[in-house]
Amino acid sequence: MTAGHHQHMPQQPDRGLRRRLLTVFILTAVIALAQAVGSAVTGSLALLTDTAHAISDASGLLVAVLAATMMLRPANSRRTWGFARIEVIAALGQAALLLVVGGYAAIDGVRRLFDPHDVPGAELLWFGLIGLAANIAAIAILASNRGANFNLRAAFLEVLNDALGSLGVIIAAIVISTTGFHQADSIAALLIAALIVPRAYFLLRETIGVLMEFTPKGVDLEEVREHILGLEHVRDVHDLHASMIGTGMPVISGHVVVDDRCFESSHAPQILEAIRGCVKDHFPVSFDHATFQLETAALHEQESNPAHHS
Repeated sequence: MTAGHHQHMPQQPDRGLRRRLLTVFILTAVIALAQAVGSAVTGSLALLTDTAHAISDASGLLVAVLAATMMLRPANSRRTWGFARIEVIAALGQAALLLVVGGYAAIDGVRRLFDPHDVPGAELLWFGLIGLAANIAAIAILASNRGANFNLRAAFLEVLNDALGSLGVIIAAIVISTTGFHQADSIAALLIAALIVPRAYFLLRETIGVLMEFTPKGVDLEEVREHILGLEHVRDVHDLHASMIGTGMPVISGHVVVDDRCFESSHAPQILEAIRGCVKDHFPVSFDHATFQLETAALHEQESNPAHHS
């Protein structure tokens, strides 16, 4: 006997989020274009790094817009979860891009510390201010929904880091203009890399965890097993799995061995309800889809020893 918690359809994405992503994509594309011109004019590594970051932001946001569009397509018999996981894949791609950009900035930044380039501070300042203004606008658009899903988190993370990068460019420009210390450009580039890499790494690790179907944070399967084993008539728990389909969509399943007489006395439905209640009451994760199969000891023995009944 099996049972599932039937509120398992993927949550419907907010169409307003897609519009926000599209607006921020346009802003970021404008930033990337302006900074690309600025890096060519000034020769600044910090601005070049911020330009590469903005380009990766723009491409990532374009993927995010496409992902948000595809997530609006409903689930069907072929795609039972719809496109809920595509936002995780999009965030994974953005994180990988940011790691590449951050690595390049770190390597070239160290090289330029020992071989600084002459950078015009006044021109660099103007391009930095343009980038910062556009990034602040993008942050304001995304701020209220930044935790909605991996996609929005990745997008907000990128524009926030890019804003900090633009701030670094502005500070470097002021230092160069007032002191003539051209290594400030390389230091700013290294600081931008330091902002990019750790955050991109954590996002990469989290999205890989979802795709690999690791157990969600806050869930100890051994503890789940012990709680279920503590229920009356339960003799064993096996094939217990928990994972995430997408943001806010954890699932759990397992096989539970109960006394044979539970099937004879029609007590099985009450046990299933007790198992679901146990999972709901004792653990911080709210499972949208919980499926448990009840088995007799004889059936479990057959599953454990397939050669025995082949």
